Amino acid sequence: MTSSVLDRYFRSLLDIEGFASMDDSLNGLQVDNDGRKISKVAFAVDACLETMERAAGSGAGLLFVHHGLFWGKPLAVKGAFRKRMAFLMETGLAVYAVHLPLDQHPELGNNAALADLLGMVEIQPFGDYHGRKIGYKGVLKDKLTIEAAVKRISFMGRPAPVCLPFGPRESATCAVVSGGAAFEALQAIDEGMDLYVTGEASHSVYHHALEGKLNLIAGGHYSTEVWGVRRVMAKLVEDTGLEAEFLDSPTGL
Repeated sequence: MTSSVLDRYFRSLLDIEGFASMDDSLNGLQVDNDGRKISKVAFAVDACLETMERAAGSGAGLLFVHHGLFWGKPLAVKGAFRKRMAFLMETGLAVYAVHLPLDQHPELGNNAALADLLGMVEIQPFGDYHGRKIGYKGVLKDKLTIEAAVKRISFMGRPAPVCLPFGPRESATCAVVSGGAAFEALQAIDEGMDLYVTGEASHSVYHHALEGKLNLIAGGHYSTEVWGVRRVMAKLVEDTGLEAEFLDSPTGL
């Protein structure tokens, strides 16, 4: 396939246009190639030099990521950014990024995957972000201790950086917003959730969680966002038969 064909395919899956006014990531094809055909797609959480080198070394023609190269402001082509761009130009590796549309997607997204891992039912949208809800809340099919919930969402068995066991011993309800969404814990308290799962913690929400009797798991920004790219990867292979590979590059954060 060409990059333009893959762009149309990914746009048919993910609501890229619907988030254009609120997402400062340049969702979609961020770096094109010279028109050459792509027979393998690499998937990773972050567009960094490590994942680019591994993608090109594996024979991939396109790197699909959750965190891309551009975040709403122009960049001078120098330092680390210059090295990344030079590598992409030299190898012809294309880069495709999908941020909030991948968090929100009801089947392929990070938050839908976390909800599935936790066994959530009666699922509803949760987590207001510029007028759209990008996470999910629901009832836990089986009540979970915070330790059991951590085990369910831990990618490769990696520990959650932060657990605040301030709610009931066993949680019956849960809300999830992956990545850097610590302050959505306040919405979880307002909506009566027992457990809130996100990626990163914040000092500022500690006492809110304590006083609001909320269990909070900050499972890691990286580890809570491996799920969406992996689901898109599986969908691409199923639909097109292209070769694909997930490149695990954990930060521990």
